[in-house]
Amino acid sequence: MRIKSFGPAVVLGVFLAGAASAATLQDTGSDSDNWQRARAELDRRMAVDVRPQQARNVILFIADGMSIPTISAARIYGGERAGDGETHTLSFEAFPSTALVRTYNADAQVADSASTATALVTGHKTRSGAISVRADQFLDACAPDADLPPSLVELAERRGLATGIVSTARLTHATPATLYAHSLIRSWEADSDMRPEGVAAGCVDIAAQLLAFDEGDGIELALGGGRARFLPEAEGGVRADGRNLIAEWQAHDRVAVTDAAGFRALDPATGAPVLGLFSDSHMAYEADRSAADEPSLAEMTAFAIDRLSQNEDGYVLMVEAGRVDHAHHATNAYRALTDMQAFDAAIAAVLGRVDLDETLIVVTADHGHTMTFSGYPGRGNPILGLVRRANPYEPGSEPQLTLDESGRPYTTLGYQNGPNVRPHEGEPLDDETVMAPDYHQETAVELSNETHSGADVALYANGPRAHWFGGSIEQNTVFHLISAALGWGQDEDETAAE
Repeated sequence: MRIKSFGPAVVLGVFLAGAASAATLQDTGSDSDNWQRARAELDRRMAVDVRPQQARNVILFIADGMSIPTISAARIYGGERAGDGETHTLSFEAFPSTALVRTYNADAQVADSASTATALVTGHKTRSGAISVRADQFLDACAPDADLPPSLVELAERRGLATGIVSTARLTHATPATLYAHSLIRSWEADSDMRPEGVAAGCVDIAAQLLAFDEGDGIELALGGGRARFLPEAEGGVRADGRNLIAEWQAHDRVAVTDAAGFRALDPATGAPVLGLFSDSHMAYEADRSAADEPSLAEMTAFAIDRLSQNEDGYVLMVEAGRVDHAHHATNAYRALTDMQAFDAAIAAVLGRVDLDETLIVVTADHGHTMTFSGYPGRGNPILGLVRRANPYEPGSEPQLTLDESGRPYTTLGYQNGPNVRPHEGEPLDDETVMAPDYHQETAVELSNETHSGADVALYANGPRAHWFGGSIEQNTVFHLISAALGWGQDEDETAAE
């Protein structure tokens, strides 16, 4: 039997009429189990340690595009794998402090990664597409004496801390670039991407800025994708200036690796800065990654901790799961959720390596996406599957497909906009189709690519001064909270000069 969707009011009415009892409900765990889980959570909350001391280290985890529905769906997807379903929790969901972060930027309600990451790591809201420049800076930002907002990495290096960047995206992509580069346009990743007016004004491409980064003793570690932006066209890259930036990096007694074997052979105790470029563009989605070719996000993050923790003055590390965003743009929820599992594994790896009495961990997103989570699916329904539920008029009945007004089934997850618009009529979806890794969820508004959303994103914090993170906050406030947790001055001139 197929049934149409029934709202919660109908279900409540049936139960109030005495048509159902706890014994006839679908297997959702006993009332006692649910009660005990809540009591255990209460106990954890009451036992939370408030750590008022100054942080020695900071790790900023960013899952690009991690909307709140993405967190919810990733939790259930992880539960399907682990066998604990909806009661499953992601590692960072146990963090004691949470906040909602407002993501609008200087010129848009719905922002891009360049401007939102700039807010997180410099404390300045800027315009869309701009990387670590103020909203009112344009070509003047390329002048040698330009007053540019320093990032967490730049400020850390000035203070003698070790610094690192890990991403599954290109290292020259928007989010990682905000930590070491200042660029008017996020797409200026290589010299061949530059516009003539930028070149004339003395602007430098993002890859070249990574090589030239000279705050303190330089970045200790940068791991990710984007090899082609560092190589000349004659060597399989995209640079038009003929420079091999990887060779230039190595010429200064620094280590470069380009494959998983080379990475796994590295000794984290080495004092040499490490550049890892494991793909020509973005690294593979976790669902497609070959362990023989590319290290996992957890591997890269664990190595970064082992490498940076040797600095007695502390460290600042940013870790990005960059491809959650790309999967959402393609309306491919499967790869977004599998990359979320890799993100969660990286956080779990860190929790086993750091002392939370001295290391502040912040987990958040730069922005959200339009993925929706809806349709009244029953408990235990596959998160990537078609919506099924038991008939509320027949308590204890087997879950059946729910249908839209045209009589066709639909998925729990969908997108407000993007490709693969749901047709007004056509062949009904089936389980084999929608559960396939390459399935693209249906959308309501047709666009060539799905867009970001302007909704608030979640933030989770643990460690020293994590209790400062709470309520509803501006995105650029995150930078100021991190700076204060490290004991840095809050006056802008003081922070820039220290």
